[in-house]
Amino acid sequence: MCTVVFQLLQQPGAPSFFGASIMQDKDLNEYSPSTSSTSKSLSCSHHLCELGLSCPNPKQQCPYTINYYSDDTSTSGFLVEDVLHLVPGHHSDASNKSVKAPVIIGCGSKQTGGYLNGVAPDGLLGLGLGEISVPSFLAKAGYIKNSFSLCFNEDDSGRLFFGDQGIAEQQTTPFLPLDGKNLTYIVGVDECCVGSSCLDKTSFKILVDSGTSFTFLPDQVYGKVVDEFDRQVNASKSMFQGYPWQYCYKSSSHGVPKIPSLTLKFGASNTFVVSNPVFVIYGTQGAVGFCLAIQPTDGDVGTIGQNFMTGYKIVFDRENFKLGWSRSNCQEEPLNPSANGNSPNSLPTTEQQSSPNGHAVAPAVAGRTPSKSSAKCRLSFLANSFLLLLTVHISFIN
Repeated sequence: MCTVVFQLLQQPGAPSFFGASIMQDKDLNEYSPSTSSTSKSLSCSHHLCELGLSCPNPKQQCPYTINYYSDDTSTSGFLVEDVLHLVPGHHSDASNKSVKAPVIIGCGSKQTGGYLNGVAPDGLLGLGLGEISVPSFLAKAGYIKNSFSLCFNEDDSGRLFFGDQGIAEQQTTPFLPLDGKNLTYIVGVDECCVGSSCLDKTSFKILVDSGTSFTFLPDQVYGKVVDEFDRQVNASKSMFQGYPWQYCYKSSSHGVPKIPSLTLKFGASNTFVVSNPVFVIYGTQGAVGFCLAIQPTDGDVGTIGQNFMTGYKIVFDRENFKLGWSRSNCQEEPLNPSANGNSPNSLPTTEQQSSPNGHAVAPAVAGRTPSKSSAKCRLSFLANSFLLLLTVHISFIN
């Protein structure tokens, strides 16, 4: 199996909006550099190759290795150059002119850990703050504003837009530096509330990471939150084998009881409300139980995972270094790429980051694992989805 990592190269000029979606049950297409008319090897002397001045021979292909914190997971292989065809999808764009975006693809030839167990069967697409991430290259090349948004729906579908800076009515909070540097998407929580009860001494930093499936809170904050949740929920505690959460409960004959919300408070009276912070467990006769879907973590930095982002449009405004959010059902909607009235370009995706505490996972299992292995390079699952929706509308990893 060949993992694919995309990095966009500079290219001047671009249309206004580009879009993409997450479709988890689509067949995964294979990519083979040898059958692509636009593919070419990347020399180890290329400025984006880590070998750099250590390149022994410019004719040698550039190798890469990426190690993840969890489960001894890694991928290694070589880099190739190719072209993505991005189709304007905004309905107001009658020209429907396509854009050829040069990319660098990491074609994995050796995987370990989670990759061998169905994690990210078609690879990764990264949206971090590094200079070689997809949004960084798109913005630097002039395709988009330096921002993107993502949205996860209840049915596990989703959308990502590069260049989207959200709507004027969205709530926002600034990203915080880590060790004095702007390295990742961390924000500061002032206070946690369970239902209508706000808890003392529950301020902490939290990483916003769609590449992590579930949510983690620092130990001290976690203890206060779960104790208050347990006090408020009207259900008997239970254990369900194979699930990682400590606070699980039985469902009654009437199903899952009323669940208290979890609210994260930020400065300027901004709040992020998780109306349903539980994971429901189903049996043959319906719901048999539920768990509060958060886990403790060492250190003082938690993680907001994909499960708490459901029902929101999350905006990663890297240009103004702030996080934005607004309620959304993730259906196709007119894109508002700038909350300040400007008209920047837009395009979407998802990010896979490493948590400062080391508990961040390699990409979540997406859809189904291909039934057969292949020496060919498989297009990134997220990049594949990206192309699917780009043909529908325009305004969508390191």
